[in-house]
Amino acid sequence: MLCALPLPAKIYPQNHSHPSCQRNPTVAASVTSPPPRIPTKHPSLEPLKHRLIRLADAGRVDDALSTLDLMSDRGVPADLVSYSVLLRSCIRSRDLVRGRIVHRRLLDSGLRLDSPVTNSLIALYSKCGEWEVACSIFEEMGSGRDVVSWTALISCAARNGMEEKAILLFCEMLHTGIIPNEYSFCGVIQACSKSEHDWVGRVVLGFVIKMGFFRWDASVGCALIDMFARRQDLSSARKVFDGMRERNTVVWTLLITRYGQHGRGRDAIGLFLDMLHDGFEPDRFTISSVISACSDLESLEFGRQMHSLAIRYGLASDACVGCSLIDMYAKCTSGRSMEDSRKVFDRMSDHNVMSWTAVISGYVQSGGHDEAAIELFCKMLEGSVRPNHFTCSSILKACANLSDLQLGKQIHAQVTKSSLAYVNFVGNSLVSMYARAGRMEEARRAFSLLYEKNVVSYNAIVDGYAKNSDCEEALELLYQIESMDVGASAFTFASLLSAAASVGMMSKGQQLHAQMLKAGFGSDVGVGNSLVSMYSRCGSIDDACRAFGEMGDRNVISWTAMITGFAKHGDAARALGLFHDMVATGAKPNAVTYVAVLSACSHAGLIEEGWEHFRAMQRDHGVAPTTEHYACMVDLLGRSGRVEEAFGFVKSLPAEADALVWKTLLGACRVHGDIGLGEIVAKNILELAPEDPAAYVLLSNLYAEAGRWEDVAMIRRGMKERRLSKEAGLSWVEMENSIHKFHVGDTSHPQAREIYAKLDELFAEIKEMGYVPNTNFVLHDVEEEMKEQYLLQHSEKIAVAFGLINTSAPKPIRVFKNLRVCGDCHDAIKYISKATGREVILRDSNRFHHICNGECSCGEYW
Repeated sequence: MLCALPLPAKIYPQNHSHPSCQRNPTVAASVTSPPPRIPTKHPSLEPLKHRLIRLADAGRVDDALSTLDLMSDRGVPADLVSYSVLLRSCIRSRDLVRGRIVHRRLLDSGLRLDSPVTNSLIALYSKCGEWEVACSIFEEMGSGRDVVSWTALISCAARNGMEEKAILLFCEMLHTGIIPNEYSFCGVIQACSKSEHDWVGRVVLGFVIKMGFFRWDASVGCALIDMFARRQDLSSARKVFDGMRERNTVVWTLLITRYGQHGRGRDAIGLFLDMLHDGFEPDRFTISSVISACSDLESLEFGRQMHSLAIRYGLASDACVGCSLIDMYAKCTSGRSMEDSRKVFDRMSDHNVMSWTAVISGYVQSGGHDEAAIELFCKMLEGSVRPNHFTCSSILKACANLSDLQLGKQIHAQVTKSSLAYVNFVGNSLVSMYARAGRMEEARRAFSLLYEKNVVSYNAIVDGYAKNSDCEEALELLYQIESMDVGASAFTFASLLSAAASVGMMSKGQQLHAQMLKAGFGSDVGVGNSLVSMYSRCGSIDDACRAFGEMGDRNVISWTAMITGFAKHGDAARALGLFHDMVATGAKPNAVTYVAVLSACSHAGLIEEGWEHFRAMQRDHGVAPTTEHYACMVDLLGRSGRVEEAFGFVKSLPAEADALVWKTLLGACRVHGDIGLGEIVAKNILELAPEDPAAYVLLSNLYAEAGRWEDVAMIRRGMKERRLSKEAGLSWVEMENSIHKFHVGDTSHPQAREIYAKLDELFAEIKEMGYVPNTNFVLHDVEEEMKEQYLLQHSEKIAVAFGLINTSAPKPIRVFKNLRVCGDCHDAIKYISKATGREVILRDSNRFHHICNGECSCGEYW
């Protein structure tokens, strides 16, 4: 491979124009000026030159230029040494404005430029990103080019994203016979960092080894380490490090930092200990990198030791080290950790935007400290430090966590004013904040205003639509992702699968499954979990089982998703069996897992098993019961008719029950017609959540089923006065990638006439089979005949009739409903399934009903 790069020959440089450099006639003409005047010596003014050099070396370019003017006024022009010192000062500070002034003064002086000064000009323009000017000066040098000239241009190309040009320049330098130095190698190695230039990098490595730079020059070694690290090849980076005979703190710190950045925190810490053992003293960057590795490993103990070491070296107050310490304490332990983070922050002598952002982000990420983050943000605004896009992104997340949309809008106005709303970090946080609040119009507006949309931007908006059950918008965005070549991530597919599941679009979920496999995300655990959930929520528990079985790796979410699927489909035996399998594998169940387990017991009436799991969750697995678990136990007792026992359980809770627990009990009172207890329960709910219409609706239905129409009217008047309304019943069916929605008595569908004709036909048929309409489910004070007519118009019956018209056996009819299925509809659909020989899979707000040949999977226990 070494033959791919020609070795330099001992030939004289030739005067030729470099093909990759564009000629600039203006600069070129200026460089080749007429011979200069030979200045007369003025010994008495010689100190002015010394002063100019001293000022330039000190970085005081303006004062040096003033001295240059004074010399000109007194008739003593500066020599090339003076200009060279001025240019070096501009190069060090990357001051292009003053560098141009020096260049112009140099051209006006009439001095004939030598190689060192010309190289300084190339270095100035190249390091300041002025490629074309640097190239023009380089081209005019002709035979005067030396290794410094070539190296400046190679480094410029490498730094400005022109890797191929840098490599070509390096090759041409070799062809001219110039032997590269360590800086030449550093430039071309930087250009080889991308994977497509891997073979060139290997050839350069061989060249470096052959010339001896590899072992003895730290800068070349660092360049090689960085090249391999950027390609994720830390093994080769370590080999370079181990082969170096000359190491300094910079070399050790570079590899430690790269280990940490690539998720190899233990290797970073191990290398740091080797560094101390070899007698090297860490600097602030070393300490900061090791502390960051402790953060990733959540190693609080070693992090504290690093804090002590930073104090010993006098680095604890350094902004870089301080920010790392704040982040480490925030990540390593929740709760108390933020006290330590805040102490570090308060002890820092000077605060910059990094330290403010670190502590604010720590408060947000540690959970439960969002108010403190906002308070600190307000304090930051009172000072002179302005927030950056990372600060604003974190504070917007705090607003989202607190559901404080009003404050979020104020922050939105501020970031818009400072032009940060269009930056990805901030814009993505805005999208997420509005989406979590259900304000998808504002979320879409924030999304559309982003300058550059990346995969995170699309994930945020897609996830927002998915969580707000707007599957069509979410899927439309998928097509945009594909057409714009943004590149859908695993999270994108997980969000889209969730969107498909939320509205029951199984065909779309299957298409996403195929696309996900094609995109190479088949082994991703998060996507696998979403597949299990999608298939189970769309009513295909067998496909969910298949997806679960094909997963190579499983986590607690995988097991929980499958257990939840079995529970929702009424298969308590398989749900509990899978839970035992999960525990046997060593996977630790969490709070959500136990919600699924208790729900499985509830749907099957397994009271003793439910109590045993409820007691075991904290005893065996350290999972403290939450409101959801209490509600599951109330549901378990209430479904089985033990309403008084459920009430006693609620009264015995260690803390006051919230509205969810009481509403679960009120639902049980309605099912079992316990009006007396229902009134007591409703009173508790209305005290806790007076604006929640659910309690009014449940109590009204309870009165209606008992025929207490005056009480029903009173409750409805109360709701009207409070401007509360019950959630309208809605059923829907997916057909050919479209959702067909139906409300009670809906006549808006294009096939409405056919649907109602089909319903009349079905009702006549099933009545002959023994179906008797259960008018107790009509919650209106009307005649019996009118009640039957109301029952005919329920949304789930309309949806089933639509499915029968538009599909054929053996394809099941999948109907989805936003509320609990009506008891009469449940009976009617069983008769319809027997009369038509069709399977109906009905998902309501509680569970699935698989109805086939007149029987339901719920066993009439729902």
